[in-house]
Amino acid sequence: MFIFVVLGLMLFILAIIWAVLGVHGLLLGRMPGHWLQQRVRQPRLWGAGALLMLVSWYVNSPSLLAVGIGLVVLGHVVKPTP
Repeated sequence: MFIFVVLGLMLFILAIIWAVLGVHGLLLGRMPGHWLQQRVRQPRLWGAGALLMLVSWYVNSPSLLAVGIGLVVLGHVVKPTP
């Protein structure tokens, strides 16, 4: 029983971190930290996808999850416009 409480708390903390990263990328247009800045080319796409993934988890929608994952992938792949 205790392990489920701990796992649930860890999942909640990870969701909060994911939401903070998504809002940061979406609103500011850059990613925090050196590692994420090197790997994410389009932070606004990445942030929108991250937030959409969290919303899909809340409303239990696999189609929103697929769109969110696609936006996160596009945020990694699409080259920035000059």
